[in-house]
Amino acid sequence: MKKKKSQIEFEEAVAYVNSFTEPIPADVLLKLYAYYKIANSNYDNPGSKTPLINAFKANALFQAKNMNKKQAMKSYVALVEKELK
Repeated sequence: MKKKKSQIEFEEAVAYVNSFTEPIPADVLLKLYAYYKIANSNYDNPGSKTPLINAFKANALFQAKNMNKKQAMKSYVALVEKELK
């Protein structure tokens, strides 16, 4: 099955973020986290050992909860383009 353009762009953006060496601002990281989780239909609880980090992650997910998978992928790519490139 051929991958859609949005899926390819999303995977490239994820690879870019994973190889990023500069510190990424916390607000951007939280948005990327939420978009990534939604894009991958992963609604597991945040796995940090720090309750405060889990709270921030849960809040980021809650704020993006009305997005569908495709919107989350597009938002992730747009945020990487805007903030990190």
